[in-house]
Amino acid sequence: MLLLTIIYLAFISLGLPDSLLGSSWPIMSGDLNSNLEFAGVIAIVVSAGTVISSLLSSRVTHHFGTGKVVAVSVLMTAIALYGFSYADNVWLLVLLAVPLGLGAGAVDAALNNFVALNYKAKHMNYLHSFWGVGATAGPLFMAMYLSQQQGWREGYTTISYSQFALVAVLLLALPLWKKASSEALRAGGEPQALISNSTALKIKGVKLQLLTFFCYCSLEAGTGLWAASYLITEKGVSASVAAFWTAMYFLGITLGRFFCGFIAERITEDKLIRVGVITIFVGVVLLLAPISPLVSKLGLILIGLGCAPIYPNTIHLTPVRFGKQASQAIIGLSMACAYVGTTLMPPLIGVIAGSTSFIALPIALSIFSGVMLFSTERLKQWPQTNLLQHAEVPAK
Repeated sequence: MLLLTIIYLAFISLGLPDSLLGSSWPIMSGDLNSNLEFAGVIAIVVSAGTVISSLLSSRVTHHFGTGKVVAVSVLMTAIALYGFSYADNVWLLVLLAVPLGLGAGAVDAALNNFVALNYKAKHMNYLHSFWGVGATAGPLFMAMYLSQQQGWREGYTTISYSQFALVAVLLLALPLWKKASSEALRAGGEPQALISNSTALKIKGVKLQLLTFFCYCSLEAGTGLWAASYLITEKGVSASVAAFWTAMYFLGITLGRFFCGFIAERITEDKLIRVGVITIFVGVVLLLAPISPLVSKLGLILIGLGCAPIYPNTIHLTPVRFGKQASQAIIGLSMACAYVGTTLMPPLIGVIAGSTSFIALPIALSIFSGVMLFSTERLKQWPQTNLLQHAEVPAK
């Protein structure tokens, strides 16, 4: 439980930087003589780093171990955030975005696989709830400083100090990771073999999981980015009201995951995922419904609640569906597809909405939820056993 607590803290730290740039950039851009659109360049570099490190996670984690990978990854994000506080031009931010993205992707894939292999489904749901805690806390910390002259620098400095403190905890905790691995072996587990990404892709059902993650993260990020614009342009609500209900959407994801953690031992993960996808679809229908704006707001909350069980429970089922030996590679591939969806699809939705109308948002969300319903139901058909027999595994 001590190691699990440290893992929860690490996931809070993973969420902290994710929402910082959006909340601080309106002020940062003026101080650095940049424009509002340049935040997209920084975000793309961060996303590219997360994709690369996710694809490399299987090999890196196999050679160095989860504990060391997590400690070094958090150190990279801490250094990047500290560098943000001293940046005097936007191109230095672009440079610092590289270690920020690489660190985030590596810790995400490594921790997800470790929890999937060693802990129950409820802990996986709680784990992703704590990411929401970090993503919520980041802007709150930044808000405390933004009223000051160039206060965003102090905000980044403070959050980087919290990351450095976590690095110290993670370094002290390295023996706990070794102990956990030894206990797993004594309990009948097998040493983790190095499975390449190409080998993992040959396992039946893996491509369906990758499609699920691409669509899920496209839907989650697209809703978070454009929900307020949709409510303002299509439902006629004020900007402050739209921002509040967008926050309620993210709160729905976070609280929904805590709730899923409570009921995970009573309801199977497959059923939680199915209920989540159906709830999203109902929420999208309400969002699109040409009636009271209140119905659309409630639809937004339903979309958030529906999102809650999909990501963590699909991750937790990975070693059950595809075998423990392949789980790290498959989770790394899943993270990469998730980040590609997060990076590409929200801007595409924006381009389509700009040339037509923001009705494009619920239409896109309905497509994503429909594809997810297909892919998640198909995934349930695969035997709940080690499916490495379907792929040629190279000798170690």
